[in-house]
Amino acid sequence: MSTTSTWAGRATAAVAATALLAGCGGGGAPSAAPSPSASFGREAVRADLEAAVVAAGLPRGRTEAGYPGAGRSAGPTATEKERKVAALAARLSPCVVSWSDEGMAGESGADVNAPRRTLDDVLSGLGKRDWERAGPAEEKKVGGGGTYFLAMYKKRGWTLHARYSAMQAWSQTSVMATEDACFDRVTDEELAMIDAL
Repeated sequence: MSTTSTWAGRATAAVAATALLAGCGGGGAPSAAPSPSASFGREAVRADLEAAVVAAGLPRGRTEAGYPGAGRSAGPTATEKERKVAALAARLSPCVVSWSDEGMAGESGADVNAPRRTLDDVLSGLGKRDWERAGPAEEKKVGGGGTYFLAMYKKRGWTLHARYSAMQAWSQTSVMATEDACFDRVTDEELAMIDAL
């Protein structure tokens, strides 16, 4: 087990594994159960996130327990490294709750700033459910008139990362909560494997 890994490294692991799953599919069935966190587990986190999403005016039922797409095969053309990353993502999947939304922000006269304001509403709803901000949020402009926003919250052994990216009329919003005890078991070797992607 890694004792020197930082939260930034664990966040990188979560994001990289999610990106791989979205592009290539996941590994087999999860091989590790989430560790107990008093009475605040994955279903309680999912309920908090779902309630905050619905209170922000977004559709019910898009909050997922586990990595999106977990359980799909990595496929016969996947490299050994991709299979290992997919297996790691599958192992960590029981320790993850996620929600995401993307779209063309400028379609049909829609307000291009609405998705970012909606994320603020989701985060406000999480604050009402005792999720506490863990450090300052980061928001910066990126090339081509885009924006990138990242905020981190914590509650009873879980860390939540909220992200918003926009480029011209396209936007993507995601919220991913990870169980700290589970991600503390990610080794330096596993982090290095993911960081090399």
